[in-house]
Amino acid sequence: MTEMSQVSDNGQNWKTQALVVGALIGALVGVGGAYLLIQNAEKHGDRVDVSTGEGLKISLLVMGLLRQIAQLGEKE
Repeated sequence: MTEMSQVSDNGQNWKTQALVVGALIGALVGVGGAYLLIQNAEKHGDRVDVSTGEGLKISLLVMGLLRQIAQLGEKE
C-alpha cells in the first residue's frame, strides 16, 4: 500500500471509530433511559405513558445536548 493511501485510510479510520463509539454510547443511554422509565412506571403500578409535552421536552433537551457536543471541538 502506498503512503498516500495509508494516510487516507487512517483519515477515515478515526471517523469510523467515532461513529461506532457514538452509536454504542447512544444505544446504551437510550436503553438506560427506557429502563428507568419502566422502573418508575412499575413502581407506581402503571404503564409507561409519555405525553406529547413530555416528549417535546425530552426532544429539546436532546437537541441542546447535541448542540453542546457539536461545539466541543470549536475554538474561540
